[in-house]
Amino acid sequence: MSALTRRGLAAGVAAVAASAAWAGPRDPAVRVADIGGGVRLHYVEMGQGEPVVFVHGSLSDGSYWNDQLPAFAAAGRRAIAYSRRYNWPNENPAIDGYSAVTDGEDLADFIHALGLGQAHVVGHSYGAFAALFLAARRPDLVRTVVLAEPPAVSLLAHVPGAHAAAGRAALADIEVRMIAPMRTQFLLGDREAGVRVFMDYVFGHPGAWDAMSRAARGETMKDAHEWDVMLTSGVLFPQIRPEEVRRIAAPALLLSGAKSYPFLGLSDEALMALLPNAHRIVFPSATHQMWLQEPD
Repeated sequence: MSALTRRGLAAGVAAVAASAAWAGPRDPAVRVADIGGGVRLHYVEMGQGEPVVFVHGSLSDGSYWNDQLPAFAAAGRRAIAYSRRYNWPNENPAIDGYSAVTDGEDLADFIHALGLGQAHVVGHSYGAFAALFLAARRPDLVRTVVLAEPPAVSLLAHVPGAHAAAGRAALADIEVRMIAPMRTQFLLGDREAGVRVFMDYVFGHPGAWDAMSRAARGETMKDAHEWDVMLTSGVLFPQIRPEEVRRIAAPALLLSGAKSYPFLGLSDEALMALLPNAHRIVFPSATHQMWLQEPD
């Protein structure tokens, strides 16, 4: 098995972290889970005990969690990280309608395939969005859920209190200046132009993508295939209804970076108002890449 490279660029949001091998000589073996329907997911695991499943974001893969697995294994947990359906090194057939809903269904099938019963689920960015759908629609599989800035964009229409107008404005802006131009470029087959739209949008200025090093851009593009599928025949930010979120009974921990992208903070506010059993921690010095900046 060739080495996997970790990106700190995750899910709807971005910044490239240092590379790390997923399958080095001292690392756990990379395994493959057949979850049905011709879909195979690569994963690694460490330790024994209650299962903790880690779900990475977009423009990333399962090796994003290299630094977390040993710590959780040492704490008496069975720590598992996998690569989502269209992220390296998986090679799964494209389907119509792919979105975070599909990823949530894959996560349920993955938990079944490994015989985990109920699991603690930790998701970052788009992986947290998948975990949110899992918690809402398959509560029988979730002990607890950690949601690190899921891009639950539809909930921007439901931000409570003083930030309600800002939430609605952010939703409209994302539709016009992020999603529509990204879709246009991917439909034209220009993957890099589509990723450029995304990077320039989340960093808030034109030229953000071009300012990245060639190596960083290359690492980012390695995991862009999911958007080839999602932005041509699927949905980037599927709707999750407020009533679905209100029904999530599992204990939920929301993790936010105070220096992250503003629309994610707004969607986290909406989630906190809807989740019945939630606690939120805001890391004052962290961006969206809180695992790198606040590892403890």
